[in-house]
Amino acid sequence: MNHSIYSADRATHLKVVVVALVAGIALAGFGITARTGSDDGLTQTARVIKAGKPVAITSSNASLVR
Repeated sequence: MNHSIYSADRATHLKVVVVALVAGIALAGFGITARTGSDDGLTQTARVIKAGKPVAITSSNASLVR
């Protein structure tokens, strides 16, 4: 028994590819069901915010004289 992937035969490479493909499909399926299953009536709504007067925000408490 050789534990190197480089000297493995065609059947071993095929087994590795099939196992990786099945694992990827299972992980994607789990992710899709977890994503759509968590929306139990929790809807998100967009709110419109109207712009007001321009405001200058600084990180210091010093007053600015113009």
